[in-house]
Amino acid sequence: MVNTTLQKALLVCLAQMGSAFFALHAQAQNTSEVGIGLGGLAYKGELSPEYRLSNNRPAVFAFYRKDISVPITLRANVAYGMLRAADTNVTGENGNVLPLAAARQASMSGNLLELAGIAEYNFLDYRNRRDKVHFTPYVFVGVAPFLSRVRTTGPQPGFTAANTMVGFAFPAGVGMKLALSRRWNLGIEAGARKAFTDMLDNVSEQSPAFANSHDQDWYYLGGLSVSYTFYKIQCPESYKANPKLLR
Repeated sequence: MVNTTLQKALLVCLAQMGSAFFALHAQAQNTSEVGIGLGGLAYKGELSPEYRLSNNRPAVFAFYRKDISVPITLRANVAYGMLRAADTNVTGENGNVLPLAAARQASMSGNLLELAGIAEYNFLDYRNRRDKVHFTPYVFVGVAPFLSRVRTTGPQPGFTAANTMVGFAFPAGVGMKLALSRRWNLGIEAGARKAFTDMLDNVSEQSPAFANSHDQDWYYLGGLSVSYTFYKIQCPESYKANPKLLR
């Protein structure tokens, strides 16, 4: 009896959510954007156990956005940036290099190309021209295949290696959009990518004394962007049925 009641309640909730989504879809402006941006790309893994601002290297990205409802936006994103990390930058509270990093003395450099499909949730209707401030914070999640080329060097045997690989990452993060005018927008975004691999740095296959093969790598991408909005005006059904009314 309890399970049946819970199932009915769940179905009612899903129906309400679905009706709300389609209502928002019907009210949404049929808009899309193209944009470009500049930012930074940073790696986290064996050679950088924590996010470090100093590891950020230049990155560029371009995207296409499509509004499918007032709060929901889909985005195709392509990004390219440099990767860098070194054991000499891994220091403790006293400022000295940590023992493992001091023994390993490895460093890495390379680049990464990412193609991502992302869904954004906008908290405000920032395209509403009746509002005085046209902005919204948003959160996003997505999927992102990537291609990386990395060279790792170090004095320990076997640590000098170059690797080109195709991987898969899970992006998530936050951002802010500001409509400068009806057509032009400014954005800022910061996100983390969990890479489903431990081979970004070529370290995981080394001796367990120098690597943790059970801790997968991450990378971070963020920056500023500018975009241009395209509007598609929907023709009312009455005019579609009788085009002569437009003359």
